[in-house]
Amino acid sequence: MRTSIATLLCLLLLCSSAGVRADDLMENDDVGPGTDLGELPPPIGQHALIDQNGQANVALLQQNGQSLLGTIVQSGSNQEAFILQHGSDLMAMINQQGSGNSASITQTGSQNRAQISQNGNNNDASIDQAGTGLTSAVSQSGNGMSVSVKQYR
Repeated sequence: MRTSIATLLCLLLLCSSAGVRADDLMENDDVGPGTDLGELPPPIGQHALIDQNGQANVALLQQNGQSLLGTIVQSGSNQEAFILQHGSDLMAMINQQGSGNSASITQTGSQNRAQISQNGNNNDASIDQAGTGLTSAVSQSGNGMSVSVKQYR
């Protein structure tokens, strides 16, 4: 299951980032006179942090919308963490300590909060939320645990 989630998320990231290249934005020689587009504004209120300590950890954080916060902290080895957010006023946090842990958070909508904390080895957790005003928190301490949370409103 880990491979299929990782593959799907990587494909999603590649497809969504296949648009404009940075060097295309710097030169406007191909744009007619008086139609310079100027600089693109920065995204409004998107904050992302990935902090990894250890070996062979994988993290992916993708956000689309306004007022978004995503944080992934990994300490250990061979861990996977994925956060995908689309909407407004969303917060997602994953904290992993140990080895072989896997966590994913997918959120769409607004005013949603999700948090996964894993301390141990070979744990698996996922949160999938779609709607408004949803909150989920998963805490795993130990080895070989699995949990899945799905909320829709």
